[in-house]
Amino acid sequence: MAASGIAPRILCIGIPVRDLTFRVEAVPARGSKANANHLAEICGGNALNAAIAIARLGGRVSFAGPMGDARETSSGFILAQMAQEGINTSHIVRMPDATTPVSAIMIEPSGERTLTIYRDPGLWSVQMPKADELLADCRAVLVESRCGAFCSDLCAEARRRGIAVIVGVDRAMSLQDGLLTAASHLLFASEQVQETAGVADDGMALQRLAALTPAFLAATRGPLGTIWLNEAGELEETPAFPVQAVDTLGAGDVFHGAFALGLVEGGDVRRALRFAAAAAALKCTRHGGGMAAPQRIEVEEFLRGRS
Repeated sequence: MAASGIAPRILCIGIPVRDLTFRVEAVPARGSKANANHLAEICGGNALNAAIAIARLGGRVSFAGPMGDARETSSGFILAQMAQEGINTSHIVRMPDATTPVSAIMIEPSGERTLTIYRDPGLWSVQMPKADELLADCRAVLVESRCGAFCSDLCAEARRRGIAVIVGVDRAMSLQDGLLTAASHLLFASEQVQETAGVADDGMALQRLAALTPAFLAATRGPLGTIWLNEAGELEETPAFPVQAVDTLGAGDVFHGAFALGLVEGGDVRRALRFAAAAAALKCTRHGGGMAAPQRIEVEEFLRGRS
C-alpha cells in the first residue's frame, strides 16, 4: 500500500482471452481422442491474468487493449469476470466485426499445460486512447510483449513521465522491438530470453541484452527461480518456493503482476521478486489459470512462514 494509504494504480495493456481448460491424464497423441476429467471456462491472457493478480493483491487496476465485437459472447463473458475482480475496463476498445481470442488448454496432473489459441489479426489495428487519459494517476504500466505494435509509443511516453513500464515477455522479441528500449523492466521466460539474445544460456542472454536496453532484465525459470542483473551488471538469483504444482497456467503472468505491484509499493527489486515468487507459487497449487491468483493475505502468510 502506498504511504498515502491509497493503493497505487497500474495500467495493464493486453488482449484478453476466453480460456477453455481441460484436465487430462496425458495430452492425446496426434489423430487420437482422449476424455477430460474436468472442464472450466475462465478468462485469461497475459496482461489480464496479471491484472487479476494485482487486484487481489491490493492494487488498483485499469485495463486497456482491444476486444471483439460488442455482439459476441466471449467479450461479454470476459468483461463480466473483470467487473467481479474490480478491474476498470473503461479503456478497452471494442473492435467491430473482430473476434475476441479463444484458447483450448489441456492440463496434465503435473500442472504442465498444452494450448492452442486463435487471435484475430484485426485486433492489432486498434487505436489506443490518448496518453493523458491512460496515464493519469498511473504508477506503472504492465504490458504483454506481443502488444508492442500498438502501445510502444504510449510506453515511451510513460517513461518520459517517470512511470515504470514492466513488460512480460512470453515469446522471442525482435531486437528492433520498441518495447526493448521503452521498458524500465523486462521480465522474460527462460526460453524467450535465450531466443531473443541468440544464446543458449539465461545469464549470458541477459548480459547480451543489457548492451541493447537500459531496462532491468530478468528471466523466470519456473521451479528453478529467477535470474536477473543487478545495478552493477552482476547476475543474481531469486529462488522459487517449492510447492506441489497442479496447474502452471498463468503462473508467469501472476508473477509479473505481483512484481509490478511490489515495485510501485516502494519495494526494491529483490523484495518485489520474492513477493512475486510467492504469489506465483501459490497460484501453481490450485487450478484456474490466472483466476487462481492468491489474495494478499495468503501471500503475506506464505512469506511469514518462510522468513
